[in-house]
Amino acid sequence: MPSPLEKLKKFLILESERGYDNRAVVGGLDKILPAWKSEAATFGLPESTIQLVDSALTAYPQMDIRERAEGIKTLLEQIGAASGVPLTATPPAQEHKPSPAQNFKPAAAEPAASELTGSYQPGHVRASTQDQAGLIGLTADLTVLNGIGPKTAQTLEQLGLHTLEDLLYYFPRRYDDYSQMKPINRLQYGDEVSVLVNVKSAFTRNIKGGKLTMTEAVVEDGTGALRVTWFNQPWLEKSIRPDTQLVLSGKIDMYLGRLSMNSPDWEPIEQEHLHTNRIVPVYPLTAKVTQKSLRKMMHQTITFWSPRIPEFLPRQVIEQGNLSSLNQALMQVHFPDTLDKLHTAQERLAFDEIFLLQLGVIRQKRAWQSNTAQAFTVPDEWLQEKFGQLPYPLTGAQQRSIEDIRADLASGKPMNRLLQGDVGSGKTIVAALAMAFVTNSGAQSAIMAPTSILADQHYRNLNSLLTRNGNEGSLNLYQPGEIRLLLGDTPESEKQEIRAGLADGSIKLVVGTHALIEGPVEFKQLQIAVVDEQHRFGVAQRSALRAKGDNPHLLVMTATPIPRSLALTVYGDLDISVMDEMPGGRLPIETHVLSPLERERAYTFIRSQIEQGHQAFIIYPLVEKGDKEDALAAVEERDRLQREVFPTLTLGLLHGRMKPEEKDQVMTGFRNRETQVLVSTSVVEVGVDIPNATVMIVEGANRFGLAQLHQFRGRVGRGADQSYCLLIPDNDDAVENERLQVMAQTNDGFILAERDLEQRGPGDFLGTRQAGFAELRMANLSNVRLIEKARRFAHQVIEQDPELKSTEHHALLSTLNRFWGAGRGDIS
Repeated sequence: MPSPLEKLKKFLILESERGYDNRAVVGGLDKILPAWKSEAATFGLPESTIQLVDSALTAYPQMDIRERAEGIKTLLEQIGAASGVPLTATPPAQEHKPSPAQNFKPAAAEPAASELTGSYQPGHVRASTQDQAGLIGLTADLTVLNGIGPKTAQTLEQLGLHTLEDLLYYFPRRYDDYSQMKPINRLQYGDEVSVLVNVKSAFTRNIKGGKLTMTEAVVEDGTGALRVTWFNQPWLEKSIRPDTQLVLSGKIDMYLGRLSMNSPDWEPIEQEHLHTNRIVPVYPLTAKVTQKSLRKMMHQTITFWSPRIPEFLPRQVIEQGNLSSLNQALMQVHFPDTLDKLHTAQERLAFDEIFLLQLGVIRQKRAWQSNTAQAFTVPDEWLQEKFGQLPYPLTGAQQRSIEDIRADLASGKPMNRLLQGDVGSGKTIVAALAMAFVTNSGAQSAIMAPTSILADQHYRNLNSLLTRNGNEGSLNLYQPGEIRLLLGDTPESEKQEIRAGLADGSIKLVVGTHALIEGPVEFKQLQIAVVDEQHRFGVAQRSALRAKGDNPHLLVMTATPIPRSLALTVYGDLDISVMDEMPGGRLPIETHVLSPLERERAYTFIRSQIEQGHQAFIIYPLVEKGDKEDALAAVEERDRLQREVFPTLTLGLLHGRMKPEEKDQVMTGFRNRETQVLVSTSVVEVGVDIPNATVMIVEGANRFGLAQLHQFRGRVGRGADQSYCLLIPDNDDAVENERLQVMAQTNDGFILAERDLEQRGPGDFLGTRQAGFAELRMANLSNVRLIEKARRFAHQVIEQDPELKSTEHHALLSTLNRFWGAGRGDIS
């Protein structure tokens, strides 16, 4: 039968593994005392040992988390020494499931065996788990913190804070530097400083007819006096009494010609300064949470846990990369001693994120390249013959991209290439030739587009370019009927016919939407899959298309130019071909920013262009106007324009709520010039090709990102005529919007992409390519210097240990797997 001490030890171990939440026993650890003391006395334990346990557990519920951890550690040591009973057994393995809402943060290394014996420090990992190192205590709910009850914890959940680990990685959004103290006689208006003062007088009075209160104090420091005020905090009078010494931090204002401070942060001199006299962190907040309360909570957690977080980066990387330790970085990023230490901490934590990103994409690329694929060789004579049949000469960028693809197809490894090119750079012909290389050897091709409009457009273009139809400029590669279009609304009888043709190989090339991966679509020999506007598709959709063949070659295309920094990280698993030249004969699109008052000028300009036989787009940010929306909406504006502005013209309407057949009907009418003006939402952002359209007006232009505005602009200028893009923001104040002015200054999509990344972050570029990227909290994906540094070390580590199986990389592998998440797999 176990002794009372052995039983107690099990409770204490369980409590430490739960993160000291006082729930190892129902009602709290102190609830075991009556039964335990009785059993201990019967067992003959010394009275001094029983009193020791009684004192420790009676006080336990009132302790904060740090005191609880130290208390359990001390109790285990003391009773072990007093009784001579060794309490050094490894704690039993416990199945611990982190909160489902818990976000990833770098995990801890597995502690040495010696650390799992004797006293039990916070941060123990499960002894039986060596592939998922982590600090169990950090998964504890926030209610284990002193002063945090269920209601406060529920409020903090709105900030994404569920566990202690969430707090560790909840970084400040900015910092106020109050570290420089000044005497009052050296203060100047506008200073943001800390001052050490003595309270001379303080009182509270009602103002605004009793609706508000003002607490006013006069403080001095021997060099001068200062008036300080706080509003609606009458309780301050009890704390800020005459002859109290304070540290005040805030901005110096002016009142009646004299310097003053309004609502400064304050602390008594004898307290540890969290809010004054230092570089003060400022955190994102939600209702009912104040900076002071959150800062105290953070300090309680950070000071206890940051020294206990084991390192996961290899020592060689830390030393050669001149990086700080993880312990120091976490402490300094929350409560920095100096600005230099803050910047060093931010660099380390940003490096961690980029390094893990790089490791993930490098591993993915290596895994993909380890596969084999059917090789396709293209004779020079055949290729030159096809070049000669094209209706126009290819640009140098197109030819280089075709050579890249040609080499990939001949390698015997599956191609995994991103073809990125600006709007109108000629990606379609490159993709068409890539599929032709495969078809020439008897295999099948598929191209998947995000919308039925774009799929239909690809189908028309490919049919015209590749089919033996007698047209000048046709490459005569396919017989009529060997290229088919499969959409969600394709009639069922036609779907069955297409499925049968794909299964028996009589259909060589299929163009479609997500319908290609739905239902029983089977290919006889799919050898190349092309995904257009790839950021519109999720990982699972791309994988599903790829799964239709046996390691088919993959070509993904995007008309959104990708900044170099993203190409190195987010798309690091892909080989990239850049289309940075435009076909000859195209004129740059003139772009102008107009104020809302100049809207009539834009309408007049549209009329003049239509009189010359051209067409126009007008884009709106909303489909229909809601009760709380102040932006213009397509449905209402189309009716107004038809009625009041263009009564003699035919206006079309296109938006995302329309049925596919309705969209097709509208686009067909616009393509056939049956309508002169197309009123639309952002559904025309991608791929719509109307060479006769020369005017693009974007209403509410300030609501769109640069990448999206550039896509809109690319819907015009596709013919030989001069085209125009007119951007109209919601109000006059937005006319000087920096993003809109950049649009007017350049047509270079790569410049715009870099600027968009700086201003809006990577969201516009990532789309659904989220694995690993949504968790970035510190890294800036426009920091090419840090990205290249992390990339260099990631390659170095993988070259030394491709599977990260060495003991040195054990913690790194665990952290990497948590960062990318289980089952994310294909990220291309």
